[in-house]
Amino acid sequence: QVQLVESGGGLVQPGGSLRLSCAASGSVSSINAMGWYRQAPGKKRELVAHITTEGETTYSESNKGLFTISRDNTKADVSLQMDDLQPEDTVVYLCNALARNSDSAYTSYWGQGTQVTVSS
Repeated sequence: QVQLVESGGGLVQPGGSLRLSCAASGSVSSINAMGWYRQAPGKKRELVAHITTEGETTYSESNKGLFTISRDNTKADVSLQMDDLQPEDTVVYLCNALARNSDSAYTSYWGQGTQVTVSS
């Protein structure tokens, strides 16, 4: 199994930046892709960005080119650089990992989330 722990959330003023980090542990060799999602209260969890172990990235259509996902070359950890944050970005951000099971099926793992608050 895989354990995910997010960090880097907090309070930032509009226009500011934050860098979220997700530390993966456990069966990290089984991870095929990792990503960041966000979820506002009462809303469906939605993709922000994800990246495969080969470095291919995917961003949500709402991304304005201000969010960038990256991975550590030596481990499965991923980061999300968020620039020009606005109040509507005030949501919980969750790390996700897609991993292969022993039977070659895929399992999604989730972190507990980190809160981002954008306010003056």
